[in-house]
Amino acid sequence: MTSQSICKLLRSKEASAAVDIHSWPTILDTDDLPKKRCPLLCKTSDPDTLAYLDFSVSTTGMLAGVKMSHWAVSVLCRSVKLQCELYPSREVAVCLDPYCGLGFVLWCLCSVYAGHQTILIAPSDLEQNASLWLSAVSHLRVRDTFCSYSVMELCTRSLGGQTHTLKGRGVDLSRVRTCVVVAEERPRLSLSLSFSKLFRDLGLHPRAVSTAFSCRVNMAVCLQGTSGPDPTTVYVDMRALRHDRVRLVERGSPHSLPLMESGKILPGVRIIIANPETKGPIGDSHLGEIWVHSGQNASGYFSVFGDEALQSDHFSARLSFGDTHTVWARTGYLGFLRRTELTDASGERHDALYVVGALDEALELRGMRYHPIDIETSVGRTHKSICECAVFTWTNLLVVVVELDGSEHEALDLVPMVTNAVLEEHYLIVGVVVVVETGVIPINSRGEKQRMHLRDGFLGDQLDPIYVAYNM
Repeated sequence: MTSQSICKLLRSKEASAAVDIHSWPTILDTDDLPKKRCPLLCKTSDPDTLAYLDFSVSTTGMLAGVKMSHWAVSVLCRSVKLQCELYPSREVAVCLDPYCGLGFVLWCLCSVYAGHQTILIAPSDLEQNASLWLSAVSHLRVRDTFCSYSVMELCTRSLGGQTHTLKGRGVDLSRVRTCVVVAEERPRLSLSLSFSKLFRDLGLHPRAVSTAFSCRVNMAVCLQGTSGPDPTTVYVDMRALRHDRVRLVERGSPHSLPLMESGKILPGVRIIIANPETKGPIGDSHLGEIWVHSGQNASGYFSVFGDEALQSDHFSARLSFGDTHTVWARTGYLGFLRRTELTDASGERHDALYVVGALDEALELRGMRYHPIDIETSVGRTHKSICECAVFTWTNLLVVVVELDGSEHEALDLVPMVTNAVLEEHYLIVGVVVVVETGVIPINSRGEKQRMHLRDGFLGDQLDPIYVAYNM
């Protein structure tokens, strides 16, 4: 199903030169709905047949489509229904990209499966009216809502000084039971705490804000339920993490890094932590790749060029020793599991999943593994005029790109601050500092930085920088 303009685009000569229109399934024009009832287009007897294709832009900047079978869709909807207690009498507000990932599942598929009503607030509409999402949640008395980090960041930045005005307009968030951030990355603990603290005056309970972990191979690995315990936060030694080791430390310890649990693992989902090189299971004290075994896993990547087999290992991986019979899907994210002391509604302790970062985006420097978000957090604290930053490597050099929200003469002041902060906190020498205008760093629909696209723009001299400093 698509709009009339895209229908015309798909049938154009330019499109047919790249993709044969006859290779696509039946296309329905939603702007030209038939007057009479449509004939039955598809009736599947095999649950493993293709239900739909889910396309989205990954954090590495690649447009990837995954194949979802009828069985996977049913299992996924059932898991989300059980975890979030979705029933026909419920109303859910979704402020996510509605055309891919968990946003599409919550907006469309789960509504049909569970019978509840979903209220869609388009994230793009918040650029003109930042209070639209929170006002809708308050006015419609919604108890469960889902958003992205980009939506949360926009509300925090734009509505910081308007809480009294919103309160005067009757915005009340005291009825919100769950506010779940859907992300394909490490939970942003500082942003979640800032959001909770800011809108506490409007009645938002701090325990209502939680995160969900979603990825290409599985739309919902973890999701904080309504009856589950509060998400836990642990502190790990950042120096040990660079060597793929997990060492828990006390809060406030030197080099401590806070990591928040990525929601509760959904029913029917099994997780194991494996070594990405040897494909063997590893112990609790090691950082490894998150592997998922579940009926809701995607079937594989879709490509019109027929190269799906190139990454088939992502969906049909097996351990090199131990349980070698179970088929796992590789998420491409590094993390670890910890048994928590908190109990859920059944009185049992549960395993908490902590996501550290994407394997493809990790930086290999000086024989150690660095995660971009840690360096970017250090850079973002150096100056008030830095509104966004991103890091990547180029010929063994660390490149830092910062967006300047201020006057151009401040660009010179940023360079020594950035290089000193990275050197003192991570013992790394910054090779290149690029100061650009706001909005240059590419962001996908989930609010995640596309560092590989940024790297391509840097190598192609397309960033139009305000100032570039080389420290080679």
